[in-house]
This record gives sequence, structure tokens and C-alpha cells, in this order.
Amino acid sequence: MLLADQDQSWKEEVVTKESWLQGPLKASCVSDGAQTGGATLEEGAAELSVPHQAVPHPSQLYGQLPKFQDGDLTLYQSNAILRHLGRSFGLYGTDEREAALVDMVNDGLEDLRRRCGHLIHHKREEDKAQYVRELPAHLKPFETLLSQNQGGQAFIVGDQALPPPALQISFADYNLLDLLLNHQVLVPGCLDPFPLLSAYVARLSARPKLKAFLASPEHVNRPIFGSRKI
Repeated sequence: MLLADQDQSWKEEVVTKESWLQGPLKASCVSDGAQTGGATLEEGAAELSVPHQAVPHPSQLYGQLPKFQDGDLTLYQSNAILRHLGRSFGLYGTDEREAALVDMVNDGLEDLRRRCGHLIHHKREEDKAQYVRELPAHLKPFETLLSQNQGGQAFIVGDQALPPPALQISFADYNLLDLLLNHQVLVPGCLDPFPLLSAYVARLSARPKLKAFLASPEHVNRPIFGSRKI
């Protein structure tokens, strides 16, 4: 999403569940004696998580994906990759204060993403109902942050003294948009109580390059949390 909106080209290699469980990639990432039961794969996002008992191969840090290659720089861990892209494309705020706020927003998003991922993979009905009940409280902070920046008409972080056209999107905006779009599928109507978040999703999704990417088969056919739904 970030790369598409920044008009960058990239090559994505998707690792399927079958290739991970049966192919040589697993052997290169996890030692033969490691515990591998319960590994979960988000196929469309080429992301893999393995149990904490797994011992990573020296050539595959942490024994998991995604892996990001930028020239001679190889990165693992989704948020390290996001921050690298943020620095590379000027998507990390305009000063240290804004960078700190971008980090805060992104960390808050990852807390919610972990809650949702844990819930979906465990599939306990009582937990699902509780998650849906508590979701407004988890979304409210992002509505509040938007309201504090240009009355919710700009991005999640930015110089409040500048008019909206001069404000710069951050990597946290892409992460927030992705999570909100996923939740609109997982919990339809979840943004109805949040007019600023609803307008934010519509506004960012209408950015020409983002709009084209969101309509592309690569995105449309990408499963949400491994195609599991609440």
C-alpha cells in the first residue's frame, strides 16, 4: 500500500502455507529439532509466524517472514520495514516530535492488530463477542488523534499550523488505513460511530494511486489474517 501510493515498483514473492510446511524454506528458517506445531501463515501478505521454540537459521533472522530486500539491505520484522520505508520516503513526520507521535500511533495500531490476530486464530466464540463489544474503545483513540489534527481533515499526525495540502502522510497512516479496511470486512459497521475515521478511510482510499492498488487483483485477492474472519 505504501509503495503503491509512493509510486514505487517492487517484486513480491508470496510464500504459501504448503511451500512453508513442505518445502526447503522451512528447513532454512527453522532447525530440524524445533517445535513447529501451530505455525500460522498469512499467505497473501507473505507473512509467517512460528512458535517461540523455533530456532532461526543464521541466514534467516528470527526464523520468520516477511523479508524485505532494498539493494544490499535485508530487513525482517514488519515494523522495522515500515520505519525504514518511512525514513526513505519522508513519511516519518517533519521533526523529532512528529516522529515520536508517528511511532506512538504505529505502536498503538500493532497492539490492536495483535489482539485481532490472536482472536481470529483461536476462534473462541465468547472471545469474538467480547472483542466486538470492546472494539469501539480500541478505535476511539485514533478518532481522538484525528480530531486533534486539522479537525480530522488531515492525516493522523502533522503540523497543525499548516493547511491540509501541505501536510505529509506518514507510514502510520498506511498502517491505520490497512487495519481499518480489514476491520470493515471483519466487523461490518464498526466505523459507524466514528465519523472522522470513516471519512479518513474514504479520503485516503480515494488517493489515485492507492485507489488503483486497492482495486487491483493483488489486493482484492489478499486474505485478511489468513482468510479467517470474526
